[in-house]
Amino acid sequence: MVDEDKTDESFGIEVILPDDGKKGPPCPHGPTLLFEKVGGGNKAGRRFYACSACRDRKECNFFQWEDDKVTEARCLAREVENRSKAPPFSQQQYRVRFRKIAAQDDKLFCKDCQLLLLTEEHLAHGAHKIIRVNVSQLRRPTALLRPLENKKSNAQYLFTDRSSHFLLDAVAALGYRKVLCVGTPRLQELIKMRNLEGGHEAMESLLLDIDFRYAQFYSKDEFCLYNMFNHHFFDGEASNQVLEAFLTEAEGQKVVMVADPPFGGLVKPLASSFSQITQTWKRMQSPDRASADLSMIWTFPYFFEPRILECLPSLVMLDYQVDYDNHPMYKQGKSGRKGTPVRLFTNIPPRDVDGREWKHCSACEKCVKPSWRHCQTCGRCALPDHPCTTESGVAAGCFNCGSLDHKRRGCPEKDGRRFKMNSQSFKSNLSQQHDF
Repeated sequence: MVDEDKTDESFGIEVILPDDGKKGPPCPHGPTLLFEKVGGGNKAGRRFYACSACRDRKECNFFQWEDDKVTEARCLAREVENRSKAPPFSQQQYRVRFRKIAAQDDKLFCKDCQLLLLTEEHLAHGAHKIIRVNVSQLRRPTALLRPLENKKSNAQYLFTDRSSHFLLDAVAALGYRKVLCVGTPRLQELIKMRNLEGGHEAMESLLLDIDFRYAQFYSKDEFCLYNMFNHHFFDGEASNQVLEAFLTEAEGQKVVMVADPPFGGLVKPLASSFSQITQTWKRMQSPDRASADLSMIWTFPYFFEPRILECLPSLVMLDYQVDYDNHPMYKQGKSGRKGTPVRLFTNIPPRDVDGREWKHCSACEKCVKPSWRHCQTCGRCALPDHPCTTESGVAAGCFNCGSLDHKRRGCPEKDGRRFKMNSQSFKSNLSQQHDF
């Protein structure tokens, strides 16, 4: 995957989402995405396929020009490579293993292999670091599993208890009883722990995540192996059926989706995947709700607001600051910065979300940070020294030249200005990312 920070204006690479729904050739992470290398002047850009999930070629080195003629031998070699990088067990095998492990007196976890062990596997892992686990630990896999740390592929940053409780309290107060957890394993854990503790109305959750290790801890109705950058379910139709069943709102069980994508991910593919989940939700509803949308909360840094609103105009940014336990900066306290840049983007009416520690703006009908002021020009609250934008919250006109007559994509100066300012960095970065 190409880095969000190196696309559009600064890098000359754009992601292309085909209107016909045509899928790219597969890599170990599912169908690849189609990118366009923008040419100078009036030259047509050349397109290529690359991994949807990884920006690190050491993790996934798939690259193919769109117009390449791929031989049968090359296709077969790719199939072999994709199988070699698949999880060690299928999702069904993981579930069978979990039932057996749950019945064992000795429950052991191999920290080297990140695997719950069957009794007959103990000796084979004798030289590894093995710990004994209890039932309560099995209910908190994020405390057992080592977070993935490659920032260019699948880095995992986990909500703090503060943020997890805020999100769950907020959706529970609004009457949601089903939470689709897209890349939010901590939220899934909290829901299940609250159900066991009692004292709250029971809620259902389904975790969609690209980390196959979670399949060890959940049933087929609680976890699906999923890539949110290309809307790919690795278990195929079986997982699609699980999602459809979960999105069906029987007996008034309202569904909300809470998604926490990697911060460097491309906004456009994410928005496309979330829109496809919304379309699946629509199919599961009664005809009288055909015009409604799936309720959504998307956590992402605030500086991506223009791109998110361009793709999903129904979302608004809330001012709640989302914290992460294992991120060196995105957390509160001495080791973090003064407030994280991660915010909530949602189509839930802002006035309905509890704004603890904020002030309420009657014009915006939502709670905002005390330091913000309502701007009559923008029609929203913002910092006192903010650049004014349109009422939709998206900067007016062209990001490239500043003209109000067109957008960046149609800017006549786009190619010349970008290549004049960034030609050297473009060539070096592009050659580093892909072997052109």
